[in-house]
Amino acid sequence: MSVFSRLSDIVNSNLNAMLDRAEDPEKMVRLIIQEMEETLVEVRTTSARAIADRKELSRRRESLEGEAAEWERKAELAVRKGRDDLARAALAERAKAAEMAEAAAEEVRILEETLTKLNGDVAALQAKIKDAKARQNALVVRGQTARTRLGIRRQLSDHNIDEAMNRFELYERKLDDLEGMVESYDLGQKTLAAEIEELEDRERIDEELERLKARVEAPGGGPAGDADGAKADS
Repeated sequence: MSVFSRLSDIVNSNLNAMLDRAEDPEKMVRLIIQEMEETLVEVRTTSARAIADRKELSRRRESLEGEAAEWERKAELAVRKGRDDLARAALAERAKAAEMAEAAAEEVRILEETLTKLNGDVAALQAKIKDAKARQNALVVRGQTARTRLGIRRQLSDHNIDEAMNRFELYERKLDDLEGMVESYDLGQKTLAAEIEELEDRERIDEELERLKARVEAPGGGPAGDADGAKADS
């Protein structure tokens, strides 16, 4: 396949349709980009040769046109000198040079049309490469995500979820038992607030005891003092 037909196929191709038919889109897009970049290098090389050919043909055309003009001048000189035979020969040479110059000009025109089309195709090909590279990055991310999700799904399907939850609940129960054992060691141990409250209770009892002693020991205090006072009155 020539570079021109391959370039035309790539430029006119539909990337979406190609990727839809591909079994491995990531691999397919890599191959597409590789093919495009190789074709782009070939097209640029071909364009460089065509530009060089155009310059050479342009110089040849100019040389032939100058040669035709020179034979025209020589024919005019021969006519002025009465040498019709030389004038005819000069005109024949002028015609050959003019014909060759016209052919060179036609080749230059064809090359210019080819280069114009190549420039348009190269621009389209570069846009295709840019699009394909953008899709390549997206496909890589999508592929990685899909493989990760597939791995998770396979793990979930390979293990019984109910069994996993049962093991989880059993582990929670063991933690509850462990925490219960820790709390059981704390039973009977007084906290700082409880000890202070106990001290306050003892202090109140001691105060009541002192008041009671004072009342009992005071003259006429308590139940016995009340009985003696009653006897004195009688």
